[in-house]
Amino acid sequence: MKRTLFAGVSPLVAGALLLSAPGLAMAQADQANTVDEIVVTAQMREQSLQDVPVVVTTVNAQQLQDAGIRDIKDLTIVAPGLMVTSTSSSAVTTARIRGIGTVGDNPGLESSVGVVIDGVYRPRNGVAFSDLGETERIEVLKGPQGTLFGKNTTAGVINVFTKKPSFQLSATSEAQFTNYDGFGGSISLNGPLVSDKVAARIFVAARERDGYYKSAGPDVNDQKFHTGRAQVLFTPTETLDVNVSVDYTKRDERCCGSVQIRNGATAAIIQALAPGGLASPPDPDQFRDYSNRSFLKEVIDNGVAVEANWITPWLGGAKLTSISAMRHWKQTGGSDVDWTAADILYSPTLRESSNPASTKFQTISQEVRLAGATDKLNWLIGAFYTREDLDLHVRTVTYGRQYEQYVNQLFGGALSSVFTGRPLGTTFVTGQGQDDFYSQREEGFSLFTNNSYQFTDALELTVGLRYTWEEKDLETRWSNTDGGVGCATALARAAALGGPLPASGALIRAGGLLASGPYQVLCAASNSPAFGRIGTNDQSLKEEKLTGTAKLAYRFTPELMTYASYARGYKAGGFNLDRIATTNQTVAGQPTTPVLDTSFAPETVDSYELGAKSTLFDRSVLLNATVFYQRYEDFQLNAFNGLVFSVASVPKVISKGVDVDFIWKSPVDGLSFNGGVTYAETYYPKSTPLFLGANLPGSRLSLAPLWSGSLGVTYERNITDDLVGRIAVNAKSVSSFNTGSDLDAVKNQPGFTLVNARVGLSSADKRWTVEAFAQNLFDDVYYQVGFNSVLQSGSYNAFLGQPRTYGVALRFTY
Repeated sequence: MKRTLFAGVSPLVAGALLLSAPGLAMAQADQANTVDEIVVTAQMREQSLQDVPVVVTTVNAQQLQDAGIRDIKDLTIVAPGLMVTSTSSSAVTTARIRGIGTVGDNPGLESSVGVVIDGVYRPRNGVAFSDLGETERIEVLKGPQGTLFGKNTTAGVINVFTKKPSFQLSATSEAQFTNYDGFGGSISLNGPLVSDKVAARIFVAARERDGYYKSAGPDVNDQKFHTGRAQVLFTPTETLDVNVSVDYTKRDERCCGSVQIRNGATAAIIQALAPGGLASPPDPDQFRDYSNRSFLKEVIDNGVAVEANWITPWLGGAKLTSISAMRHWKQTGGSDVDWTAADILYSPTLRESSNPASTKFQTISQEVRLAGATDKLNWLIGAFYTREDLDLHVRTVTYGRQYEQYVNQLFGGALSSVFTGRPLGTTFVTGQGQDDFYSQREEGFSLFTNNSYQFTDALELTVGLRYTWEEKDLETRWSNTDGGVGCATALARAAALGGPLPASGALIRAGGLLASGPYQVLCAASNSPAFGRIGTNDQSLKEEKLTGTAKLAYRFTPELMTYASYARGYKAGGFNLDRIATTNQTVAGQPTTPVLDTSFAPETVDSYELGAKSTLFDRSVLLNATVFYQRYEDFQLNAFNGLVFSVASVPKVISKGVDVDFIWKSPVDGLSFNGGVTYAETYYPKSTPLFLGANLPGSRLSLAPLWSGSLGVTYERNITDDLVGRIAVNAKSVSSFNTGSDLDAVKNQPGFTLVNARVGLSSADKRWTVEAFAQNLFDDVYYQVGFNSVLQSGSYNAFLGQPRTYGVALRFTY
């Protein structure tokens, strides 16, 4: 794979830069530049970043603009220890902090990193993947945050704050032109409405570009969406404000392409069916996707939220906050499933079927908090209710025109003559296949409290508890549109001939999954008639958990605060929303036996941290460091074996290491630095059972680099009395890591560094700005996720990160 001059930069370099900052500042102790106070709400109340006993990376609106951040995936460039990846669609997006996350391909698993936008929790990371619009700031909280943010935050929280209406009349517009024939535009209006008691803000945007994967048809991984958000703020009294927000986003995109990274024995069959039908030899640098089927998907995301804040006359002016929300999210569409030019397997799109695959979430949530303070005590109590309806329609295994020819070649040309006795072309008919429906309702309720008591001016104790109750009900309807005729016919013929028939030809040479024999293909879970005979499979589970936190902070001086903390977090159990069968998917000569209990256990974590937050050199440097140790039990591992997704509970996972963050306002006027380093040993203990995966014991988790470092440099100065220049460079460096859940060495990704850069020119009053920018400036090619090629044992594919994009942006403020 292509490497750049900067691809081998070790995160240690970022660490060296970080460590040098205080020394440079000391040399210029008389400098006048200082870091403004940074206010965060990591504990549901406004506090200085340097007073909060939590690891927080905060990114303000200017930093978001400088780094080109428009969604949570872009956020990785500025947050050490954060990694966000996408796989088969942009909706299948997974965030990881300190190497901990949940693979997003299976919607039955909830997230380890919670995403909260304007106080409203999003049920999965992929559901939160959208243009964030006008963003005020983003806070990345590391470590379990369940006491205040609830379940499914065992690794951390991405907390997004969009801009709210104000009573100052203003407007902005932006136009952006990029390579891949990209164009985007946005308009924002803000100001008083009707009276001085009502204000409104409206934001609309649209963006589109061609795909960056080359293909035989329309380019893959394109972008086409429009989005809007309208907010109305009511302030009837000085003590009451109510903000009503409505948003809508629609995306029509072809996503996601992949590339071959290793070809196995089945590659020859692919080439025979479709000459030139895959990369041979594999060459990821070409960004060539060979799929013959469309990836077109439609995503609709909309919702309404009402947030009310009332300074009550009770308890010394306690603040009552209510956040009510309703959201709807749906993805409809399909994809090529084998990622080759041979028409083997696919999931139909809206244009190919009136009944395509789809995923739909409908959520209702209500949160109420009452918070107050005395001279010594900051207290908070709250309650939270949520209801989530998830409807999933799976058509991943739909037979293409050449599926039967492909299977026949796997069997050495003996599919018809030996195994089924049916004429070729009549067993696996195009358009037939898996057709499953999952309908899950989740209802949950929690009570929580978080309280900080100041024993002295220097010593403060924070204690929090959360009780969570949850119930899930799942209705599953499995079916095969052809009744699983291939399996049923083969088994009937085998019985008539006296028993299962042996494998032959290419099937044996393929090795791996297919080496289990012909019945592995004919009677695997996706083809088994036994699933269709079940009818409806109903399951339920209930959970109750008590979690909490304790933090002891001591301020040695006004400039140095230290803390020790403990937190227990919880990630809900659930159901695997895919077909699960007996071991190895089939017993030779028998149809797969469906597993009716698809539940998996909740995941818990105990986290310990020791940290220090310092303000140095006349407030020109903020330097924060934390040592952490996290022990996860029943860690939910989602893996793909080339046919289906399965969930296993790993008894224990350990994550330990160090987080360091800094901000430095240099002596040079207008020049500032920010960044950090995360060192995280996130691994499966050597005692991990081998049946969970031979590569797991003693190994680091997938997508868990040992080192992760980020560095941002900005420089702004007046060129003339009327012109201001600004340069911003952001870099993220990671050490090597494995990209697959099974940790197969083929899926290893060497360390690399990504660089984003932006150069701008604006008027002195910032009325207009023109910028030139580049994302992934040095065009590094890297794996997001490597995976076993579908029904192609010995072959592997990978989803690649976005290549270099560049362009020009024009921005006006009125």
